[in-house]
Amino acid sequence: QEHLVESGGGSVQDGGSLTLSCAAARYAYVSGCIGWFRLAPGREREGVATIDFNGRTRYADFVGGRFTISKDKATNTLYLQMNSLKPEDAGMYYCVAAHPEQRCTRWYSPFIYNYWGQGTQVTVSS
Repeated sequence: QEHLVESGGGSVQDGGSLTLSCAAARYAYVSGCIGWFRLAPGREREGVATIDFNGRTRYADFVGGRFTISKDKATNTLYLQMNSLKPEDAGMYYCVAAHPEQRCTRWYSPFIYNYWGQGTQVTVSS
């Protein structure tokens, strides 16, 4: 059974928008620290955004107000609304989740997350 399944990736032009979704197998995955990472060729994995149990959100500096992370506890689904996409936003986007007791203080570290989805590709053309 896959714990996290992403969808919503695709190809857009510079300035376009996409909404990524992550279906979690269990409520536990969206009850703790859950978020999005991305990986682009030649670059390290980087945290994009996270949301904790109380709904507090955190974003990487490069997001610059363009993305919004949210979750629906009723459907165990995590979202990432991405607007004003740039070519440098292209890459594989991964949904990540930590054990419920894990705090989001170091949300930008990939090592706090116990579960990773298979990823969904985002392409942004200039």
